[in-house]
This record gives sequence, structure tokens and C-alpha cells, in this order.
Amino acid sequence: MAQTKADRSAAAKKAAATRKRNQQKERSKSAGTKAAATRQGKAAGQAAGQAKRAAGGAVKAAKKVVGAAGESAKQAGKSATTRSRAGKK
Repeated sequence: MAQTKADRSAAAKKAAATRKRNQQKERSKSAGTKAAATRQGKAAGQAAGQAKRAAGGAVKAAKKVVGAAGESAKQAGKSATTRSRAGKK
């Protein structure tokens, strides 16, 4: 049984629609994979940063305490100087 032109045309349209659906599905799948890779990479970077901060935390904490004490003394001196200037006026 020979196909009519209308049958061939309908089959071609159906095939084109299927190809279009399949292409869209592939693009979506690819985009989802890329997004997951990006998300996982960022999570790994954050975890590495946290580990680095935790390892250096003890040493840095000691340095920060000393630095904060020095900064506090410096600011207290500046405050006292400014206050004394304000009192002279």
C-alpha cells in the first residue's frame, strides 16, 4: 500500500516534532549537569575554606588577640587626646 503525500507530510511533521523534543531534552539535561557541577564545585571550595580557617584558627586567634589589644590601646590614646583637645576650647 503506497503512502499518500498527506501521509508522508504528517509523518515528517511528527518526526520533526520528536527531534525537537529530544533536542530540548538533551539541552535541559546538559544544563542540569552543568549546574550540578557548579554547585558541587562551590560547595567543595567552601569546605576547603572552612578547613583552612579552622586549621589556622588557633594561630590567627592568638595574633588577633594581641593585635586587638594593641589597637584598643591606640584608640584609647587617640580618644584621650581628642577629649583633652575638646576640653581646652
